[in-house]
Amino acid sequence: MAALALSFAGTGQASAADINNAKNAGFESGLTNWTCTAGSGTTVSSPVHSGAAALKGTPAGQDNAQCSESVAVKPNSTYTLSAWVQGGYSYLGVTGTGTTDVSTWTPDTTAWKQLSTTFTTGASTTSVSVYTHGWYGQAAYYADDISVYGPDGGGGSDPAPTVPAIPTGLSVSSTTSSSVSLAWSAVSGATGYNVYRAGTKITAVTGTSATITGLTASTSYSFQVTATNSAGESGKSTAVTGTTTATGGGGGGTLPKHAVTGYWQNFNNGATVQKLSAVSSQYDIIAVAFADATSTPGAVSFTLDSSGLGGYTVDQFKADIAAKHAAGKKVVISIGGQNGTISVSDSTSAANFANSVYSLMQTYGFDGVDIDLENGINATYMTQALRSLSSKAGSSLIITMAPQTIDMQSTSNAYFQTALNIKDILTVVNMQYYNSGTMLGCDGKVYGQGTVDFLTALACIQLQGGLAPSQVGLGLPASTSAAGSGYVSPTIVNNALDCLTAGTNCGTFKPSKTYPDLRGAMTWSTNWDAAAGSSWSNSVGAHVHALP
Repeated sequence: MAALALSFAGTGQASAADINNAKNAGFESGLTNWTCTAGSGTTVSSPVHSGAAALKGTPAGQDNAQCSESVAVKPNSTYTLSAWVQGGYSYLGVTGTGTTDVSTWTPDTTAWKQLSTTFTTGASTTSVSVYTHGWYGQAAYYADDISVYGPDGGGGSDPAPTVPAIPTGLSVSSTTSSSVSLAWSAVSGATGYNVYRAGTKITAVTGTSATITGLTASTSYSFQVTATNSAGESGKSTAVTGTTTATGGGGGGTLPKHAVTGYWQNFNNGATVQKLSAVSSQYDIIAVAFADATSTPGAVSFTLDSSGLGGYTVDQFKADIAAKHAAGKKVVISIGGQNGTISVSDSTSAANFANSVYSLMQTYGFDGVDIDLENGINATYMTQALRSLSSKAGSSLIITMAPQTIDMQSTSNAYFQTALNIKDILTVVNMQYYNSGTMLGCDGKVYGQGTVDFLTALACIQLQGGLAPSQVGLGLPASTSAAGSGYVSPTIVNNALDCLTAGTNCGTFKPSKTYPDLRGAMTWSTNWDAAAGSSWSNSVGAHVHALP
């Protein structure tokens, strides 16, 4: 989180003696000097405005995630208070000024935005309380580089930065026919990194990884990185060579322009028990739910629940996958679900994930993988894992994702980051528009589930946030029994599809442009759909396939 800044404004100009009086203003020392209500605050390594850390505040129903710090100030002085924020509703303010306490705020923002205000201290004021907070029950906010800029209050300030050290550990994490992914070790005090190809700077990033795209197949490239901060740039790292593959990620092989995804249950929970052969032909992508975690970090396995599925054998299962292929359908293995415990949090677990998923693809004939991890995701290492899988599987690989609504409120969220990181090999993101609280739309307004507006205004965030329309789908439950909340009739789903693709049948929210290439829709699950007489797939499936 960026540091808050107070500046002296009594004469309209900052004095040469003015300083930032906030301590640990960029959260580089964790929450030192800061106090957050109800354990609502933590520091994160991404997203950051500068440096290696930022504050993340996560509001709850009865808590607005306020984090505050006591700052020493000088009486009868004017200060500028500022901070960089991102994410959900974000507030910045000060109390105890001895005059008029002030605050400022902004609604949801998907990029770093600076909040700023000024205040004047009273005749006997020697300290104030500076705070940030979000809003009750809303998305998490991020704050960084807090500044209380003005006359020295006597409490000291953070030390000036020094030029960071040269990065170490640079390596090639994965390649495709048109990209090379790099990773390196973090450098203390660095606020960013520059990536060089053959001695020429090609990009700047804030994290410790980068994917270089637009490269030529079967070609070797030399890369180096440097570390930067306000004091300057380090020397270049030791060079590494990355060689692109002959063929690589293609984002899904051959699929219809508009496609329907359905989850198939490898268990019996009261929905119709199905063999894959019984899944409606309306489904273009069938996600087999779910793979299992193993004792090896990041690795997954799959065991067909033959007894729970009426004696369905592995041989029958494999034959049914082959038959779906013959009918032009795709079958992927889904990782996660509500109770999923798979964690990909370092390079070793990323490699284990890619190797184990690829092994399942070879064993059963799966066309790819679906990421449905509802208990958190590490963007850096999941990106690494999926790019490694892509380098093994080639251009026909299908990669789908099913994040929750909260995961896609901002491009700073790890799920959204991952989707953007793998955009060149990503097939579709089918966000779950159910089991959700109220969420912000791309217009900054709050929407509740169960309406056309909830679907269109939230999809708009993804469409404006960098995903291609062909990579966006609407995920809904097939019946009232399929989810705890959020079921809508097929008519509402179809109206939302019409609104996004053609600008018709919208609710009160109407997108600023249409997206005729929108991929389609998803449902949980083919089994609950069958239990409801296939009403969802017969209506939504037919509508999706009839889109122009």
